[in-house]
Amino acid sequence: MAKVEIKAPIVEEISQVISNAQTGVLVDYRGLTVEQDTQLRKQLREAGVVYKVYKNTMMRRAFEGTDFSKLDENGLLEGPSALAISDTDATAPARILAKFAKTANKLEIKGGIVEGNYYDAAGMAAIAQVPSRDELLSKLLGSIQSPIANFARVMNQLAEKGGAGAVEAPAAAEEPADAAPAEAPAEAPAEAPAEAPAETPAE
Repeated sequence: MAKVEIKAPIVEEISQVISNAQTGVLVDYRGLTVEQDTQLRKQLREAGVVYKVYKNTMMRRAFEGTDFSKLDENGLLEGPSALAISDTDATAPARILAKFAKTANKLEIKGGIVEGNYYDAAGMAAIAQVPSRDELLSKLLGSIQSPIANFARVMNQLAEKGGAGAVEAPAAAEEPADAAPAEAPAEAPAEAPAEAPAETPAE
């Protein structure tokens, strides 16, 4: 069987892997121990990240005509290379690889493609600082729930104070105080006695 026929399935596999990828990170894994490599693969797998070691010639052929060709154009397909791919979380591969590299300094992030854009090692280090989608949603949900929780706490405190020592509110329809007795109407002044008619003088 010709070598081209043997290589074709591998090239097809890589093409399939990157076809729906949101992100792909290229790393140099030289120097990792077997235990470290096993742990890294486990962490990536649990995050839904595909991690494979491919020959540069195979990746070069599979990357032709895609955004991933920028990795070859920038000279990253040199030396041993492994590819970490995610089609659901654009920051997961960089985040996991960067965190793992802190305890396994032999692992080197060469660069990567995120949503069609090329990033060098420094760019991927910056992307590794971006929280995951779940973390962002959790923070958003927390910011929404916080005012509601504060309102509920205040209402609960008011209810507790009202139940323990609130002074009874005065009756809504308390009868008004007795009105002062009405003054008796002033007596009408006594009529002046009629004057006696003047006597007619005698003639």
